Amino acid sequence: MKPFKRYTPFCYFKYLLVLSLLLVSPFMIERGFAQTPPIAPLKTHSIQCVKIVSALEQYHYLGKKLDKVVSVRIFDHYIKSLDPYRQLLTQEDMDTLGQYKYQFDRHLKNGVLTPAYDIFNLYLSRSTLRLEYILKLIKTWEKDMAFDLDDVMAVDNESRPFQKSPEDLYPLWKNELKNHIITLKLDNQENAKITDSLEKIYTSRLTRLAQTNTDDVFQLFMNSVTNSFDPHTQYFAPRVSEDFDIHMSLSLEGIGAVLQNEYEYTKVVRLIPKGPADKSHLLMPGDKIIGVGQGKDGEMKDTIGQRIDDVVKLIRGPMNTYVRLKIIPAKKADSTTTISILRDKVKLEEQSAKKRVVTLTRGTLNFKIGIIEIPNFYIDFAAYHRGEKDYKSTTKDVQKLLLELKQENIDGVIVDLRDNGGGSLKESNDLTGLFLKSGPTVQIKTKQRITRLYDEDPSIEYTGPLVVLINRMSASASEIFAGAIKDYNRGVIVGTNSFGKGTVQELKPLGEGKLKLTTAKFYRVSGESTQNQGVAPDLNYPQIYKIKDTGESSLEGALLWDTITKTQYKAYKQLEPVYQALSKEYQERVRHDPGMVYLKNRIELTDQLNHQETLSLNLAQRREKVDLYSAQELENENEYRMALGKEPLKSLDDDGIKLKDYKEIIMEQTQLVMGDFITIAARLGYTW
Repeated sequence: MKPFKRYTPFCYFKYLLVLSLLLVSPFMIERGFAQTPPIAPLKTHSIQCVKIVSALEQYHYLGKKLDKVVSVRIFDHYIKSLDPYRQLLTQEDMDTLGQYKYQFDRHLKNGVLTPAYDIFNLYLSRSTLRLEYILKLIKTWEKDMAFDLDDVMAVDNESRPFQKSPEDLYPLWKNELKNHIITLKLDNQENAKITDSLEKIYTSRLTRLAQTNTDDVFQLFMNSVTNSFDPHTQYFAPRVSEDFDIHMSLSLEGIGAVLQNEYEYTKVVRLIPKGPADKSHLLMPGDKIIGVGQGKDGEMKDTIGQRIDDVVKLIRGPMNTYVRLKIIPAKKADSTTTISILRDKVKLEEQSAKKRVVTLTRGTLNFKIGIIEIPNFYIDFAAYHRGEKDYKSTTKDVQKLLLELKQENIDGVIVDLRDNGGGSLKESNDLTGLFLKSGPTVQIKTKQRITRLYDEDPSIEYTGPLVVLINRMSASASEIFAGAIKDYNRGVIVGTNSFGKGTVQELKPLGEGKLKLTTAKFYRVSGESTQNQGVAPDLNYPQIYKIKDTGESSLEGALLWDTITKTQYKAYKQLEPVYQALSKEYQERVRHDPGMVYLKNRIELTDQLNHQETLSLNLAQRREKVDLYSAQELENENEYRMALGKEPLKSLDDDGIKLKDYKEIIMEQTQLVMGDFITIAARLGYTW
């Protein structure tokens, strides 16, 4: 019992007494709700806890110690992970539990986990109370609930204050159910079906809650500890330690999406380029999956509160079968929608770099533009380490494509890195070298030193005008490439700010589990970090993705942007005059371009929805709002169709609604920018 030596018998008894009063209050017994048996830590958990803390202090990039400041951060993160919407814990609870805010540092170093488990048991008991209360309401909602009142509920629940006492939580729970019923009514479900669906959903959640075990609690709490250092540092318990990444890729006979838990939801982080979800244009990063159904009419199973590996199992399935996802769209967070995606494999050949050539006519001039799309930075490491000369890699494939493009006498090249989540650091460095003479491409800073990667080959594969297209989901290796091209003035970066993933993680075995640690940061040759802020384009396009839900800056506790000393490198001639001329041409053109006007209107409509502070619980008002949004969306679609000389749609359900993916609109605009760039660069005498 040595790890628990900091507890005196008296203070431990007093602590248990306070928590027992919280866990079994007369208020709860009076209503006859079942009590959940408390969960306790194991001795092995205490031993593992000490190892995790030691590894964090020894190996994490920040080099910080577990002190009172970190203790407060752990407490706050843990409370938020348990009760993100402040509908379970009260201010009374927080006043009582707050005394432990400054004690986690010494408790953790000694393997003392009892306070964390007691907090969880309070959460578990209150969660059980909530679900049983909602199930009781479901039985009589048709006669007891009115949907014609002017009631509202807060949209941003994370910022509301804690309720004063448990009695004050009941109206929140009732409003939650009321809102759930409204969303089902807006889906045109009959009352009997609504009742049946709700009983299944909340009974299932209650069952899952009762299945929580001590390992679940340990992993949840230890990830509050690791996340207090940064969001990419994570502990993997033995049952999930085979997964290096917190995210789970559904690339094998699935839908091709990367998911993560965000509190009780499963959130889409990014889509695998060319995967089934990406090709469907129905799912976007930031969407939250709340239900999964098999086939075109299988039962929709509720996934709120489920482990991510269980959600993944539901989504995966045989090729050429449909999976239905009930989602809360990032662009329309006050409603739900159900989409259907045909499962398939993400084919490796579709992940390879590809080229195409387009001809652009500008006045009397015709330009041949080569477009190279790079979905990720890949390399066959096994073949590379065997010394095989023909191993497959991004750089080798792009080098071949550039040779073919030069034989077609192209006037400029667009490198499309949209939705490229990164990959091999070696490939990012080597690819950059195809467009530069020689020099450093990226700096890597650990706690001890700064190292650099270099392009040591003085030859250049392509010396003409270059445009690099990025978006919010361009991350890691993509940002290193784009940052180097920008710092060397080798080309023009267009699009939106990139993801901002500028950290390096390593996996360390730890007992029976594993610890993924942030051990380094990337910096551009200019000394600027790619972390948090990403790479800023020279020419900004409209932002499609919701910044609050996507990118590094959306992750709580993400490491900050900073700078280090600029390294020595020889840049090309400054491109500032080119940027100014390009911006002027672009701004003039997009005011009248049908595609860009369409995107602008679509983004503004989404922003209106995302900025509302409250949600009406009046069914007629909600239906009116949905109808208004649909009418505005249809109007925007039809304005675009008519600008292209097409017949207008009668409703959003008509076939042909997807006239063009927004990616195509952006690519068409980028081709025009490239035409401007070729002309301006020639006029101003730029060569590379």
